[in-house]
Parts: sequence; structure tokens; C-alpha cells
Amino acid sequence: MFILILGVALWWVAHLLKRLAPPLRERLGRGAVAGALLLSVVLMVLGYRLADGPYWWGASAPLKGINNLLVLAAFYLFAASGMKTRITRHIRHPQLTGFALWAFAHLLPNGDLPSFVLFGGLFIWALVQIVVINRDEPGWIPPAGPFPPRKEIMAVVGAIVVMLVVGLIHSWLGYNPFGN
Repeated sequence: MFILILGVALWWVAHLLKRLAPPLRERLGRGAVAGALLLSVVLMVLGYRLADGPYWWGASAPLKGINNLLVLAAFYLFAASGMKTRITRHIRHPQLTGFALWAFAHLLPNGDLPSFVLFGGLFIWALVQIVVINRDEPGWIPPAGPFPPRKEIMAVVGAIVVMLVVGLIHSWLGYNPFGN
């Protein structure tokens, strides 16, 4: 469990440096921060696979279905952010909102302690990051548009394609998100 906690903590620190300790981040440089983030992901993956803990509930068909819908919405928010679709006029942080939605979705079918540490830790990080950014940059001006329908369609199609690819990768790793 220590490796998992270390990975989540390193993720938090590497991301929050920009807002909470800009001089330190400047001294470290982008390469060191990117390396820390890469290391955090490796630690989270290894830590999650090695971690053990209490198991409160397991995946059921309804929980997997809700999880899949929320993850699809999260992928859409990621795509919408990059394409500046209409929803970006209403959500200041579509990527962080999508990330929080993704993390929360993974808590539903995974009722064990390692999942709470990993996905709960990442969920809380995304919410904290939103608060820190809003405090640091209070004046947000929503994009004015235009919002071409082509971009909306591309974001939806992109989200579906990414969902299918990620689902296949999960299946190859032994975690079937689409069935039992």
C-alpha cells in the first residue's frame, strides 16, 4: 500500500508545485516535473497491483454500466476541452471535471481499499486543483464561440473511440469493463 500512497502523493505534489511553489517548480524545470509525474504513474500502477486491503463490494452490472456512462462523459469533457466545444462555455475546467468524473466513476465498481486510495486520492486531487486554480486566477472569461457542430460531433466520436480503446486495454489487462 505504501507504493500506491507514494505514487498518489507524488502526483499531487508534482501538479500542485506550479500554484503553491512556483520558484521551486521553476528551479526543477519541466523535465524534472514530467519525470516526477511519470514516476508517480508507475508507482500508482505498481502499487495498485500489489496493494491489498479490505474489500467491501464488487462490481455488478448496474455499477459497471453507471461507471461506463460516467467515464464516457469524462472522455467527452477531455475532448471538448481541446476542441472548445459549447460545454466549455459552461464549465471552467472541463479536463479537471472530466478527470474527477473518471476517478469517481472508478470508485463505484471497485469497493476495496486500494481503489479508495487510488481513485479517491485522484478524485480529491482534481477538486483541490480546481479550487487552487480558481483562487489563483479568479477572473474567468468563458469562450464566446462560435461552436461549430463539426467540433461537437468530433468530440463525441473521439470520446466513443477512446472509450472503446481504453475498454479493450482494460480487457487485455484482465479488467473487463463491459461485462463480467
